[in-house]
Amino acid sequence: MTDIDKKLNEWLSMKWLDSGLRSELADLVAESEREGASGPAHDELEDRFYRDLEFGTAGLRGILAAGSNRMNTPNILRTSQGFAEHLNAAVTASGEKRRAQVAIAYDNRRNSELFAFEAACVFVANGIETHLFGRLSATPLLSYTVRRLGCDGGVVVTASHNPKEYNGYKIYGHTGCQCLPDEASRVAARIAGVDFENGIRTVAGKYTGSVSERRAAAAAAEPLIHIIPEAFEEEFVDEVLASTPEHTGIDYSRIKVVYTPLHGAGNIPVRAMFAKIGLTDVTVVPEQELPDPEFTTCPQPNPENPKALTLGLELCRKLRDDGEAPDLLIATDPDSDRIAVAVYHNGEYALISGNQFGVLLFDFVMRRRRELAKHMPFAALGANSPATHTGFPNDQILVTTIVSTPLASVMAAENGVETRKVLTGFKNIGKVMDELASAGEENRYLFGFEESCGYLSGTHVRDKDAVNASALICALTARCKASGLSVIDRLDEIGGIYGYYHDETVEFIMPGEKGMEDMLRVMEHARSPQVRASFGETLADYTDYLLLPAYNNNVLEFAFSDGSRVRMRPSGTEPKLKIYFSARAETKERAAAAFTSLREKVISVLGL
Repeated sequence: MTDIDKKLNEWLSMKWLDSGLRSELADLVAESEREGASGPAHDELEDRFYRDLEFGTAGLRGILAAGSNRMNTPNILRTSQGFAEHLNAAVTASGEKRRAQVAIAYDNRRNSELFAFEAACVFVANGIETHLFGRLSATPLLSYTVRRLGCDGGVVVTASHNPKEYNGYKIYGHTGCQCLPDEASRVAARIAGVDFENGIRTVAGKYTGSVSERRAAAAAAEPLIHIIPEAFEEEFVDEVLASTPEHTGIDYSRIKVVYTPLHGAGNIPVRAMFAKIGLTDVTVVPEQELPDPEFTTCPQPNPENPKALTLGLELCRKLRDDGEAPDLLIATDPDSDRIAVAVYHNGEYALISGNQFGVLLFDFVMRRRRELAKHMPFAALGANSPATHTGFPNDQILVTTIVSTPLASVMAAENGVETRKVLTGFKNIGKVMDELASAGEENRYLFGFEESCGYLSGTHVRDKDAVNASALICALTARCKASGLSVIDRLDEIGGIYGYYHDETVEFIMPGEKGMEDMLRVMEHARSPQVRASFGETLADYTDYLLLPAYNNNVLEFAFSDGSRVRMRPSGTEPKLKIYFSARAETKERAAAAFTSLREKVISVLGL
């Protein structure tokens, strides 16, 4: 009997395996037996059981199905038990005589509400005071809630921007930041030590009916379960705006916005934010307004994927043709921590990349903070103004990632702002925020972003926040329009001051066990001296982040003599190899041409 067969049999006999999952596996086994070892059903079984679903620094994320390498109720129960033991151990070690506390949120995906309830039942059975949202809620709201209620940890059931087949389970520490590698490793060790049959404690079996009925019954009977009131969401929006002073004193009466929550959790908080800042001309994409776990209108609800914006762009163009052209299209991803934007420019709608948006918001926050502090008028930075403006108040800090555009660091250096570069994952930006807070210097944090459409200008949370980013882009657009400019015009001004950068990410999908092996093989090949020699004298520098103790991560960077850079890494949440290109030149056209040439060279050298 193979290890896969052994694990399959263990799952088929597991008491936590519900009838639907058991039937699903039985049908797959029968199909595999009919097809034989060379059939797709056999391959599917191997993929479902060749490993346990990995608990990484982003928690769990996987395809919804039966199996050890899939997202399902047994894995939720086991993970929650391990996390519960971790939280209780942390409180015991602190010497405090109290119960541990946890907050739980969930988005609109299939089984999200169920998984959130099952997790709550495990925490309660382990004596943990549990705060559970009663409806789908944004990821930044969870981060805020952990901080606001003084919880020891938090959980969001979401797969963020992944396709509908996925779901996930993200864990947070007591500061509202996603668990960093050291803590995640300790949690993973706890989870690995949980015995499926006898090691899981839960009160879920006491309650029957739909998930909402079970939740209501449990909340009435279990004193440790607290349903978070919906008014809490309004408090969160107020805190977002209090931490985003850039929106104050701006006239929004002249701008029009089309908004889509992409069927997700942003619908309520983002629209509440619009109302509070006085933005009234908002049209919501009707087909994408309400929750839909099937994502019928956008199979890839990823802000980085232009296809997710198809309906929003169609609505913008229709309104334009009717003489009511919107200035902005804003889209928030299903758990409302990331944002995509298209802006009206020269009669058309131009998509803004994650890097471009990060640069625009950093520039805007920097200028508005100075304006509000009366250190410099807002209009001082313009196409013909000097590039350098030092002496920024309070020694402000920009935090960005090693794969994000170098342009932001250039802007920061020329404006007296310190840059701190971290690994990908907003938890690493949150870590810097926590370090500043511990040193009594939280007010030094100015802005943080990652190229994958995640942004934060306030300190109300420790995660990217699409509500905050939506407020900033509306304020920027209103100020630009009042000056007779579009947001694209301002982006061009920035290029004229600091140089033009063309940043683009190329992805290679490599699914399954073989895909993981292929990604590692490509990374090892890229480390070889032969690859570096293939670039010739144009290669100015090479960095392997695995060899840097401060990073110790599977990322490679190639820097070239013309200022271009290439960074590559396996994705931590999807079966992808990601290559990040950044080309710099004196004009947009030359930067785009340099990118094309660099991409062709790198793909050829790596044999992709």
